[in-house]
Amino acid sequence: MIFFRKKIPNLLIRTDFHSHLIPGIDDGAKDMTHSLQLIKELSNLGYRRLITTPHIKNGQYNNTIESIADGMDMLRSELVQNNIDMHIAASAEYYYDEAFLQAIIEDKLLHINRFVLFEFSYVVPPVNIEDMIYELKARNYTPVLAHPERYLYYHTKLDQYEYLKNLGIYFQININSLAGHYGKSTKKVAKYLSEKGFIDFVGSDVHNSKHINVLKDVISDTEYKKIFNNNKILNDDLTI
Repeated sequence: MIFFRKKIPNLLIRTDFHSHLIPGIDDGAKDMTHSLQLIKELSNLGYRRLITTPHIKNGQYNNTIESIADGMDMLRSELVQNNIDMHIAASAEYYYDEAFLQAIIEDKLLHINRFVLFEFSYVVPPVNIEDMIYELKARNYTPVLAHPERYLYYHTKLDQYEYLKNLGIYFQININSLAGHYGKSTKKVAKYLSEKGFIDFVGSDVHNSKHINVLKDVISDTEYKKIFNNNKILNDDLTI
């Protein structure tokens, strides 16, 4: 009897830029068992380097550089003990608010190669973006906006994406947006950003196994492959 091993789709990258894998500190992995399960599943997809980006949001996810470092130490130790071969580093996903601006001014930021990941409110458009960009650039940081395709208030104002790019903001889209995981409008805008060549990073934004199941399908999709034809994707250029 002949058994055929299921072929794993070509991921096209080996580095994930956005995930929530440190156990118990945000809305991602619930505990260490869950973390290890997610990392194994990402490894099976072809990832070899993971940048995990826990939320930092004042009043909801009060994570600090120190608490994230402690979580990473425990996670790395468990990876070794369980013989899981995965290189993992930590950054953060900052919420755009006064606390974020203060962290910039105090130069107390988690980053990867001076890239700082942040997100906007899903409900209210941001204000005073220029001030934040100025403060980041003054300290030699590069701002990276997480999942720009998910902010519904920009879907009817597509010119705002070009405005943000002209400010010097890099874009990281969620791969699962291309599958319609966050809605049809978000999928449409993700394709628009790809066609415009506005995408700099792609991320799994994995919180749970459901996200990974969507990933398994979308990385075989033509629209996913088009991202790499239309855009200079920087994931694998990072030193971590």
